[in-house]
Amino acid sequence: MRTLARVQRGLETLYRVDTGVAVDDFMIDEASRDHVLTAGSGQRDHGVGAGVRARRPREQLLAIEDRGEMALALYVDPAAIAKLDAGTRELGDFLLAVEGVSHFIYAIVCARVDRALTQLELELQAEVDKYVTCLLRGEPERAASRAWRERLFGDAEYEPDLDGDERDRYRAANDNANRYAAWLEAEFVAPRRIPEMLAELRRFYRDGLAAKLAHIARAA
Repeated sequence: MRTLARVQRGLETLYRVDTGVAVDDFMIDEASRDHVLTAGSGQRDHGVGAGVRARRPREQLLAIEDRGEMALALYVDPAAIAKLDAGTRELGDFLLAVEGVSHFIYAIVCARVDRALTQLELELQAEVDKYVTCLLRGEPERAASRAWRERLFGDAEYEPDLDGDERDRYRAANDNANRYAAWLEAEFVAPRRIPEMLAELRRFYRDGLAAKLAHIARAA
């Protein structure tokens, strides 16, 4: 099974959701991504504006409006995916894959319940997904959780071409995910209450952005 398919299966199993589609079928190459971004104002994506000045990061979920319907396409750096599929274990590439698949699944889940989805919510859930995925790949204990929180959130760097609003959004997602992960660590990981943590994560996943932020504020 290819890397993106494995990540999709893992996240859908974790959150007990079923998109019914394969992420690999929605992957596009760089030329197709560029065509979408330059095609006009009727198209938009989760993290950048459409048009010739749009950013072209290594991972990008595109939401394309066509005759009143919404279609999704996902771009993830093909070089990163090729290395992962070949068995190379580079954390940066793996996190890129988790982020892309997280965005893809969450967008579909929200669309199917007709729930409005903000860019901040998409990024916040992806940051939580990266922490949980890394934690559950090994022994979920307090030392591991602390190490992953420091590595993922402690010294975050942002792309220099982000505008002010984008930088604020990514910083807010990072900071709130770190606070939530720290609460999970204290409440569930340290006392080894992993089944209860999984139940909490599934509940959090189904909350909207306002409920997520309120929960983090109370918990932290």
